[in-house]
Amino acid sequence: MEENNLIKDIQPKSETFKLIQKYVLNKYTITICLFLVWMVFFDKTSFLVINELNGEIHKYEDQLDYYKKEYEKNDAFYKKLMNNKSEKEKYARENYFMKKPNEEIFILVVDSTKVAKK
Repeated sequence: MEENNLIKDIQPKSETFKLIQKYVLNKYTITICLFLVWMVFFDKTSFLVINELNGEIHKYEDQLDYYKKEYEKNDAFYKKLMNNKSEKEKYARENYFMKKPNEEIFILVVDSTKVAKK
């Protein structure tokens, strides 16, 4: 008599368990869930890898924009420098310490330790 009661207790009684068995434990549902887990985590073209690669693409696009702006700025400076003789002379004097004949150049060096103490 007790054995029959135990068997009845083990057998599913509720409707929710029947619904779970019907829909969740269905072979198609399990297959779809396994496929989604595979695509998200394990595949070489998984969503995580694609998201990481998109982040790198945006980083490189930002770098490209930066270098385009720098190129335009340097190109404008180069054109200004090549078209104007006084600008060319000024640039050579300031950056390369060039001088005219019969002219002296004084280079002043500031001691950084004394400046930092003030």
